[in-house]
Amino acid sequence: MKVYFRVGVIGAFLFSMYIFISITGKLGVKKLDPIRIIDQEDISRKLDRIEETLNKLVSLLSCRQEKKEKPKNPVSKLYPNSFLFTKWGDDLSEEEQKEAEALFQIYGYNAFLSNRIPLDRKLPDMRDPRCLKRNYPKDLPSISVVLIYVNEALSVIKRAVCSIITHTPKHLLKEIILVDDHSTYNDLGKPLEDFIDEVHREMPGLIKKIWHTRQMGLSQSRITGWKKATGDVVAILDAHIEATLGWAEPLLARIKADRTVVVSPVFDKVNYDDLHVEKYMPFAQGFEWALWCMYEPFKPDWNEGDESQPGKSPSVMGIFAADRYFLGEIGGLDGGMTVYGGENVEFGIRVWLCGGSVEVVPCSRIAHIERAHKPYAPDLNPSMRRNALRVADIWLDEYKKNVFIAWNIPLKDHGIDIGDVSERKKLRKNLSCKPFSWYLENVYTSLERLDNILGYGVLQNSLHKRMCVDQGAIPGSIPILYECHFQEPQGEIIIGNIKSHKYSSNRCLVDPGSGSIPTLHECKVAKVNQLHMNWDFRQGKEIRNKATDRCLEIAQGDNFYYQLILQKCSGQRWTIQHLITTF
Repeated sequence: MKVYFRVGVIGAFLFSMYIFISITGKLGVKKLDPIRIIDQEDISRKLDRIEETLNKLVSLLSCRQEKKEKPKNPVSKLYPNSFLFTKWGDDLSEEEQKEAEALFQIYGYNAFLSNRIPLDRKLPDMRDPRCLKRNYPKDLPSISVVLIYVNEALSVIKRAVCSIITHTPKHLLKEIILVDDHSTYNDLGKPLEDFIDEVHREMPGLIKKIWHTRQMGLSQSRITGWKKATGDVVAILDAHIEATLGWAEPLLARIKADRTVVVSPVFDKVNYDDLHVEKYMPFAQGFEWALWCMYEPFKPDWNEGDESQPGKSPSVMGIFAADRYFLGEIGGLDGGMTVYGGENVEFGIRVWLCGGSVEVVPCSRIAHIERAHKPYAPDLNPSMRRNALRVADIWLDEYKKNVFIAWNIPLKDHGIDIGDVSERKKLRKNLSCKPFSWYLENVYTSLERLDNILGYGVLQNSLHKRMCVDQGAIPGSIPILYECHFQEPQGEIIIGNIKSHKYSSNRCLVDPGSGSIPTLHECKVAKVNQLHMNWDFRQGKEIRNKATDRCLEIAQGDNFYYQLILQKCSGQRWTIQHLITTF
């Protein structure tokens, strides 16, 4: 920069002299006397030297510009298999790559980039144009915003707080409550306190911070925030979010109109790598029988052509707003849930069964970082399974068996401690909540009841008990023998891995009628096409096709590996892992 400045100053001075001498030289030539001619020649020589110097300066500037624009040598990627660097980070140095990858492993998203972008960055407005024309009541209820986190990146928390302050009308925002579920990172101590103090210089007392002395899980953290709240409405959010323009008013308006409705915004996806925001379409928030959350379309009569209208939803995905007092009336949140998973489904089911309803409000949008992995719980299955069984025992009545089927757990003596459920069952009785069958008939009508399942789990042959029937490669339609893993039903052969929804299709074991290889077909298609999909089976007996009278058996192939075949019955016996009824 200094070189360019010096060259520019010298060049400007010489150029000025060049112009000055040229002008004065021309103005000075009035008569043709010898002295003037000599002076004119001297001036011409000086001008030539100045011009030569200017040309050199121009050449120097050009060379330096070319040197500046010369592309840097590409830096090799240190982590070619990292999800973080799939489409981001080509311009990082090796040291920057190391820092970015280390932070990515800690947080599950690009904290390196988060630390370098503005806290008040402007996000695109993803709302339906019809939302912009809506007018909301002036006397909306006040709102307390609860942010839940454990070992979150400081810049992400700051950005969430800034976005809430910026995009929530000041007269509606009662407070922001930070619930720290026992974080251990140093920057969430004094650096976060300094940030809170900075906010309080302009808005005294706006932020309240609570720190758990031990990790208590999502459900208990939400309970902590709800109990601390003083606003009319409590909004419970993750801390890795950004509120967007106009997010609060649509939620508050729905709760003002009906205090028993629990509302959820639409989540726009913030990519974990480049932190770019992608628009998500409005969907209902449902679940599978394992109680994992999922998106699915609203009912056909949802909006009568206006996709900006709120839509009924079977459940919530953990980010929601509710009347603070109504939340208390229906039992708050289940503090018996541990770590992560199932608590949002439990809440959604309870709201519907105990006098309320759940809606997704498309005019309210929250940008939410979708992590590549959850560092606080690398394996979510144990806590999710335990919580799902707890929900099933309290709320699902005779349909709790479907949760056992989904997790491939025996109906009795499963040995999983679900905690004390007596208080929650007492709550259900005191609130006169509806039976779960009502929920299936009136709310979540697309959920398959699985009434005709007789057994589930792995299917083993007596000749080779280490091997189980498996669905094989997907896509593909040839069932195989595979080493038993007992983690989930192996093989979609009418008694395995049953789908949770009516709009999904299971695959059934079929005898094609020729050849010796069994096949798998979508059950609905097999039924329509009258394929040989019906079998006679008794526990510990053969599996015999009713139409062809051939049996499903195992035999060694040309490569000496065992495989599934169809042949004349030779007395091979099969057992299925778990029975619902004796058969």
